Amino acid sequence: HCISSAASDVYKRQELARLLQEHADLDASIEALGCMPAPDQLMIVRLKRKKLALRDDIVKIQDCLLPDIIA
Repeated sequence: HCISSAASDVYKRQELARLLQEHADLDASIEALGCMPAPDQLMIVRLKRKKLALRDDIVKIQDCLLPDIIA
C-alpha cells in the first residue's frame, strides 16, 4: 500500500536501495554462471526468476514513491 509519510518514505527508499543492490548482485551472479565452461542452467533459471520477482518489488516501491500524475 502506498501510504505516504516521512518515516514510511525513508523506509521505502532504504528498501528500494537494498532491492536494487540485490538485483545488481543477482545480475552479476547470472553473468558469472553464464561464463563458466559448463553453466548450471537450472541455477541460472532460478536466479533469473528471483531477479524478476525483485524487479516487481522495485517497481511497486518506485510507484509508491513517484505516483503517476494524471493531468
